[in-house]
Amino acid sequence: MRIRGGISFVGLIYILIGIFVAWDHDYITTGLIKRVVSALLAIFLWILILLGVDLHLS
Repeated sequence: MRIRGGISFVGLIYILIGIFVAWDHDYITTGLIKRVVSALLAIFLWILILLGVDLHLS
């Protein structure tokens, strides 16, 4: 018997509805998204930070 990994279609719909509800009730804002994207860029492109590149999004 094979066990399938990953997320199901129902799970994906559940997450998308949760994101919409959180956005609608101001738990997720554009400022939060910018900070998260800046942090992810800093994590994955850390060598550029050491070279003096600014990865903050305006």
